[in-house]
Amino acid sequence: MTESDLPVTDFHPYRWGDPAHPAELPAAARETLAAFGVKAPAQAPVAPADVRLPAVALDASALGELAAVVGAEHVSSEHDARLRHTRGWSTPDLLRLRAGDADDAPDAVVLPGSHEEVVALLALCARLNIAVVPYSGGTSVVGGLAPQRAGFAGVIALDLARLDAVLAVDEVSRTATLQAGLRGPRAEQLLREQGFTLGHFPQSYEGASIGGYAAARSAGQSSAGYGRFDDMVVGLVLATPRGTVTLGSAPKSAAGPDLRQLVLGSEGTLGVITSVTVRLRPAPAERVYESWRFDSFEAGADALRRLVQDGPVPTVLRLSDEAETSVNLADPKAMFGAGPGGCLAVTGYEGTAEQVAARRAGASAVLTAAGGELLGTEGGEAWRTGRYRAPYLRDPLLDAGVLIETLETVTFWSNLHRLRAAVTEALSSTLTAQGTPPLVLCHISHLYETGASLYFTVACAQLEDPLAQWQAAKSAANAAIRACGAAISHHHGVGTDHRESYAEEVGPLAVEALQAVKQALDPAGILNPGVLIARSPSASTDSGH
Repeated sequence: MTESDLPVTDFHPYRWGDPAHPAELPAAARETLAAFGVKAPAQAPVAPADVRLPAVALDASALGELAAVVGAEHVSSEHDARLRHTRGWSTPDLLRLRAGDADDAPDAVVLPGSHEEVVALLALCARLNIAVVPYSGGTSVVGGLAPQRAGFAGVIALDLARLDAVLAVDEVSRTATLQAGLRGPRAEQLLREQGFTLGHFPQSYEGASIGGYAAARSAGQSSAGYGRFDDMVVGLVLATPRGTVTLGSAPKSAAGPDLRQLVLGSEGTLGVITSVTVRLRPAPAERVYESWRFDSFEAGADALRRLVQDGPVPTVLRLSDEAETSVNLADPKAMFGAGPGGCLAVTGYEGTAEQVAARRAGASAVLTAAGGELLGTEGGEAWRTGRYRAPYLRDPLLDAGVLIETLETVTFWSNLHRLRAAVTEALSSTLTAQGTPPLVLCHISHLYETGASLYFTVACAQLEDPLAQWQAAKSAANAAIRACGAAISHHHGVGTDHRESYAEEVGPLAVEALQAVKQALDPAGILNPGVLIARSPSASTDSGH
């Protein structure tokens, strides 16, 4: 199986992935969970058709003006369309939908068919005081699709699904221009037909789109070899309420600050990215994935640090801590069980046969010298072929009464182990104090010469109010991250969940500068209000303004 083999699917409103292939917990896993005090919630999830939505706030005149831009068939205020565009995919998002709460539903879903239509829609929404949520896949896990509605006549989800083409491929420069609504699997299929790969495979790959990759600074699981998505972008086109911004006339430039980097990671608050030009790589002729064992997380991290600092660097590098290794990379059948000691690392190599052989031999020598034990290709290949199934497990675990969520951060190598200990302690102590001692798993999956990310998975029994239960734990983890001087996010983004922590991280002057840029591009403040940065004090709260 390769990434280009995965289909483009329409997800269930609050269950991840292909509805035709849901995940199920084996009976033995349910028995294990019960032994640890996990009980199924008193109420089953509300069926999507029974989720109550707020009344549509936009009147017929406003809906008619939207339809005049894109065509009546591309504007919908139907229940299913609104529900599918309500919030994102964080566990709190899902818990609220499962409980029947869809208060954040947009009033309408609008699907433009061109960049020019996006610009026209934004100008119209600015005039009518309608808030706009740019939607490109909808896989945010940090509240990036839940804007502040106060002061607006209504809210629309601006879905870029119709902008789904490969506009150009430059085989000489090895670049491609991709529209923002193009889903990850489809982009890979189209590029593979011409002998190329983007090499960007995040865990959200089945649902995410090109525009979302850019807007949230996505990082794929092959980032060691291919880089993060923001490393790949050499140009982009941004639609704003005031017109078009086109960036990237050359790969690099000394003509002022690189404004591409200002737009990348802006999460739909400065404008709507309608297309990006990205660097390509030849589709790999060969791939080999292996697994290694290290005595401790510290030993494994030190070995991987040697690789990324001194080479040769594999395409994929991943290290699970002792807890994650003991449950076999979060296998639900052993979720609360014990396993063999040590830590599991995965290395992957892609390229020509010669490139794979050379990097594999060189990296293996470094890992062996650092105390690693080669376990062979079986574990690495199992991880490679099964990694997109992991998000499917959250739904049956929530059904069974498990509160399960993830969070991530990034820091310098010298601070890595302090950070891991602090976040683990914050999560463990906060949830244990609530009577629900958790299992806290951690892994490294994105590495750089100067540092690495830490990705945590947290699981415990749900309380009667799991939203409040998780909020306390998440707040404690955020505080620990900031106390350690680490970044509040490596690739999930800021959204609304991390907005205050992000403001602390960059400082008030930097926030003021971002607000000034937003004022220049979006003077009415209609674009994802309250996401990434707090609404400017000058923003109107009068819906009649």
